[in-house]
Parts: sequence; structure tokens; C-alpha cells
Amino acid sequence: MKTRAQYKRYTRSKAGNFFYFFFLTLFGLFSVLPIIYTICTSLKPLEEIMIFPPRFFVTRPTFENYAALPKLLATLRVPLSRYVFNSIFVSVATTILHILIASMAAFVLSKLKFKGCTAIFVLVQFALLYNAYTLAIPQYVIFSKLQIIDTYLVYILPYLPSTLGVFLMKQFIDSSVPDALLEAGRIDGAGFFRIYRQVALPIIRPAWLTLALFAFRDLWSMQPQGTIFSEELKMLPTVLSTISAGGIARSGSAMAATVILLIPPVTVYMVTQGSVMETMGSAGIKE
Repeated sequence: MKTRAQYKRYTRSKAGNFFYFFFLTLFGLFSVLPIIYTICTSLKPLEEIMIFPPRFFVTRPTFENYAALPKLLATLRVPLSRYVFNSIFVSVATTILHILIASMAAFVLSKLKFKGCTAIFVLVQFALLYNAYTLAIPQYVIFSKLQIIDTYLVYILPYLPSTLGVFLMKQFIDSSVPDALLEAGRIDGAGFFRIYRQVALPIIRPAWLTLALFAFRDLWSMQPQGTIFSEELKMLPTVLSTISAGGIARSGSAMAATVILLIPPVTVYMVTQGSVMETMGSAGIKE
């Protein structure tokens, strides 16, 4: 018969738990330091911005930098509303299309077994090794051949076939959508697309919410180089670069504009944060 000591559960001590949560809190606070510094600088008057050595926190907060933004933006050749429309349209439309395409491709690769399926997924994984800088020249050549330079398609098309979205979606579908559930849908007379739309898509909600966060974050801050020349097609980060070009005297206003630009991505993160860890935990699960 086992003794009481043999049934003892092996858990961390109170001291271990304290240090565990202490370091997690410490690293968490360290990760938000750039955001705190941005907010503090946006509230600094000019004399605190020019002071040396520079201070991290603000001693006499003011909203002068925010109040100066309308005057600075009034000098733009293109109305601010145009930049806002471009950012919202490109970010929202591309995010929705990206989620739909990535989820459909992942569903096919996961549940519809066909010749070459494994090879295609291996190719998707290899494509994850290439970053945007290595693809810049080939993409520019393709855009030039398609004659879509200086159009909205330059923003939208490169993000639609994102391999990261397909990879995360497939791994999540493999672990969360059982074949028996799909078979039940076929018995009820549902077609493949209907099964995807009414059965699989609700189940993989954490995965596509995670993709929504990543896609919206990247698209909201996008600044194409060498492919957008028309001022009417540029997005809000261009406004930030215009304000920053005024030098250190405008750094407070530039930080104020940055804080305003942070609001939509942070809002999306607050909505989707509960789904990120679940999706990332499933990303390493193999068949």
C-alpha cells in the first residue's frame, strides 16, 4: 500500500510561486516601457523635451501637443480624412480577405487529402523562412508586370497569400476539428463548403481572431516603399512621418500622433488577446 508521502503532489513552493510571478510581472512591465514612454513624451511641454539629460517621465503634463495636431495637419496637401479612409479600408478589407483565404486553404490542406498535399504544406513551411526584405525585389517586378503600381492592390495582394496564416490555421484545425464532426455534416447532406462555413469556421474562431490581430497590426502601420507614389493613396503612418520631419521641436506632437495611431491596434488586441495563447499552443501540434 502506498504511503501518504508517495501520494504527495509535486508543486512549486510559495517562494517559488512568488519569484515566478515576480519575474513575469517584471518582464511584462519592461515590455510596455516603449508605450509608457510614448504617452509620457506626448504629454511633455517643449522645455521638458529639450532638457538634457532627458527624463523618462513627465513632470508638468500638458495637452498642448495634442492641441497642436489640427494646425499641423491643416497644412497637408491631402485632407486627413483621406489618410484615415485609406488606413481603415486597407486594414479592414485586407484582414477579412486574409482570414478567409488562409482558413479555406488550411481547411483543404487539413481535411481534404489529395496527391501533393504534404508537399504543398512543406512548401508553406519553407516560405516562412523568407521575410519582407528578401521578397521586395521579386514583388516589385511582379507588381510592375501586373501594372498595379500606385494602386490599392499593392497593399492588399501581398498579404492575402500569407504563409503564417495558413500554417497557424492548419495546425489549429488539425487539433480542434475532428473528422467525425465533418463526417456527421456529410451524412446530414452538407457540402464541403457548407461544412467549412457552418462547422469548422465557428470552431476555429480563436485562430482567425489571432490572425485578425496580426494582420490588422501589420497593415495599420504599413508604409510601402517604392510602390505607392500618389499622396491620395498613402495611409496614416505617412502623416506621422510628415510631423516627425519637423525635428525635435515637433517630437511631442509626433508622439501624440503615435498615441492616437496606437488606439485601433490596442483595441483589436484587447478583443482578441484571449484567443492568441490558445492558437499558439496549437501551432506546434502535429498530425
